[in-house]
Amino acid sequence: MSIVITATSGKLGRAIVQDLLARGVAPTDIVATARNLDTITTGNNDLTTTGVRTAVLDYNDVATVEAALSPGDTLVVISGSDLPNRERQHLDVIAAATRVGIGHLIYTSALQASTSASPIAASHAGTEDAVKASGLPFTITRNGWYTENYAMPLAGAKDSGVLLASVADGRVASATRADMAAGVGAVITATTAGSDEHLGKTYEFSGDTAWDYNDLAAAFSEVLGREVTYQAVTPEQHTGILKETGVPEQFVGMMVGADAGIRDGAFAFTNGDLSRLIGRPTTSLVDGLRPLA
Repeated sequence: MSIVITATSGKLGRAIVQDLLARGVAPTDIVATARNLDTITTGNNDLTTTGVRTAVLDYNDVATVEAALSPGDTLVVISGSDLPNRERQHLDVIAAATRVGIGHLIYTSALQASTSASPIAASHAGTEDAVKASGLPFTITRNGWYTENYAMPLAGAKDSGVLLASVADGRVASATRADMAAGVGAVITATTAGSDEHLGKTYEFSGDTAWDYNDLAAAFSEVLGREVTYQAVTPEQHTGILKETGVPEQFVGMMVGADAGIRDGAFAFTNGDLSRLIGRPTTSLVDGLRPLA
């Protein structure tokens, strides 16, 4: 039986592969998949150098899903990025996994998906329902906000000394991708070792501490070695500033929308699930930002 991980051309999927290898999982037990094999078998992205197996798995081609799976396998479904078609793609993958008869389905959802103030997070609820209705043994890991999402604001603050956002006094309990990948790795290794403690469970993956943007500015200051101040603006002001600086309109909407989610508390929830699973505190904000500087 294999551990099949989807979307390993992406940062989270790749991090899960790396975490499993660090835990001592045999490379030949891992199948890293991607829609385009070149993205995981060439250049600096070549996963085959680790000894893992690779396979094509395209959410839009059910035949590739079934071909990559065998009865009893563990399947990690990394949520797709094609928002208009994502739920349909996920349902197709779940149906294919059910037909094959896999042993464990892990779905990477979004923090508090069933009740979230964020429309993007809430859009995962339909997939979660399908996972639960499939009859397959499952675990749902709801990923919160990645500390790595601040790479661009950190770079901007390095020059300007300003962290500009329309989050008001919203808080974020961020964690690193490596933290969240370790949570998935902990679930996989316990289950493949014969434990059923994670089956049927839904975990909220977020950092141990919910911080505000004054805290973020202070963390930027420490990492960059210069003073950074938080400048709070309204969503309307934020939109205008981003457009004036030449940010494409589609990204303006995404950025202001993300800040709205933070302002409404969509990423502030923390209950300790992640740190309990990985057996250590989640990576601090400052330590998570340092590699981005």
